[in-house]
Amino acid sequence: MTIPLLICDDSNMARKQVAKSLPAGWDVEITFATNGLEGIQAIREGKGEMVFLDLTMPEMDGYQVLEAVKSEGLDAMIIVISGDIQPDAHARVTKLGAMDFIQKPVNPEKLHEVLRKFGLM
Repeated sequence: MTIPLLICDDSNMARKQVAKSLPAGWDVEITFATNGLEGIQAIREGKGEMVFLDLTMPEMDGYQVLEAVKSEGLDAMIIVISGDIQPDAHARVTKLGAMDFIQKPVNPEKLHEVLRKFGLM
């Protein structure tokens, strides 16, 4: 079954890098969002059952997206991908419901490891 996958990051290069890091043959339909407002709208529309979410973005940051998903009871499995590796950032996104946290730039092996950990591939 095809998984609606949302890659939400304000950096075009980062979006492309995450897409290229996905496992070969993984059955996903990718949607891209360039900021948190676009991201939350895509999740509301069912385009983000699985979400790779940056934290630092214009319009609405990743923390606000996580808060909106939680408060609206939206069904989304969210993995944060960010350059902000402060321990408090990791703790905060976990508390807001993120499944895991991957440091930028994405290491494809780490991404695959996280997906396997949650039975997503």
